[in-house]
Amino acid sequence: MKIILCITGSIAATESIKLARELRRQNFEVKAFMSDAATQIIHPNSMEFATGQNVVLDLTGQIEHVKYSQADLILVAPATANVITKFTYKISDNPINSLLITAHGHNTPILFVPSMHDSMFKSISDNINKIKSESDYNKLNFVNPRIEEGKAKFPKITDIVLESKRLISLNKNIAESNKNEDFINERDDEISNIKSKKVLITLGGTYEAIDPIRGISNKSSGKMGLELAKEAYSRGLDVKIIAGIVDVDIPKCLDVTYVESSEEMNKKTKELVNEYDIFIATAAVSDFAPINKKDSKISSSINLSLEFKKTEKIIKQIKQINPNIFLVGFKAEYNISNDQMIDLAKKQMKEVGTDLVVANDVSIENCGFGSDNNQVLLIDNDILELPVCSKSEIAEIIFDKLEKRFLN
Repeated sequence: MKIILCITGSIAATESIKLARELRRQNFEVKAFMSDAATQIIHPNSMEFATGQNVVLDLTGQIEHVKYSQADLILVAPATANVITKFTYKISDNPINSLLITAHGHNTPILFVPSMHDSMFKSISDNINKIKSESDYNKLNFVNPRIEEGKAKFPKITDIVLESKRLISLNKNIAESNKNEDFINERDDEISNIKSKKVLITLGGTYEAIDPIRGISNKSSGKMGLELAKEAYSRGLDVKIIAGIVDVDIPKCLDVTYVESSEEMNKKTKELVNEYDIFIATAAVSDFAPINKKDSKISSSINLSLEFKKTEKIIKQIKQINPNIFLVGFKAEYNISNDQMIDLAKKQMKEVGTDLVVANDVSIENCGFGSDNNQVLLIDNDILELPVCSKSEIAEIIFDKLEKRFLN
């Protein structure tokens, strides 16, 4: 897939080199256009190195604004007030503006990443809203900047990549379907089967308070749940996260509600789950909580014994609340065989109604809690044993499996 990266004259252009490199790591082909002002901030050779391709600085007899106007995505990052305003009124006075106007005429998706002083960002809000109002099937969109120190700053690169992948995904099926009118109804069915699905994901650990400053938790980082949320979002699904205690940076583009205890997580899950089509329970919810939480700090000079109670198993109630939901459960065991894990997963499927179980042995070195990798079994009607791989790869495999399930 090809992304045309347009760099304009914001100081945030220095971040475009990193962005281009990350897009290539995500297997995108990247071609850069640079404005004259952008070349005063970074040298075109830097973008040529980052993209592996010549940079377009001027329009020639190759009519570059037409040649590259039907890419999978036109990404304007950074986007200045100047380029946004000129696109609003379709002013074509340089290669980037000419490309944007031509691409818009072809219904190519365009994603703007505004980066400027906050006062300028506020001043062009009407222009941004006008551009959004022209959008058909998410053809025109914006990544919200970080508002800090009186500036609308360049967002995190992970946010930009996620939004880019999502916009491409939302438009991919439509573009393919429009090639042949006979496929219009088939396209609508396909979109209704997966692209319109709402996904609720719990992630991270929970914290059970003993007193105002002490409590018990677990080693769950939230990495697996976050990779699943990012994968779902990048495919165009509507994603909601309920996050407990996490050790990950959740992108701003994701809708997240934070909770702390197992009671809070279970309560929020019950409130929301009836609104969703898919529930993925990656959170490591505490199995036990102190019976008597102290309202004041327990003295460190005494010997302390604690009595615990079992917490509610929310996963057992999901199908009772929403019988039609597709339920994905995670099962973490310690130092057991694959056969034992499969038996426990099938038991959960029978007792809870789980449609897919992701099981793993957390005793395996450099896998599971806190690691970027894992080794899992995917258990439904079939059993798929995956080798050690990254959690992002596991998330992709899981959603490939879900897509096939919803399309059948």
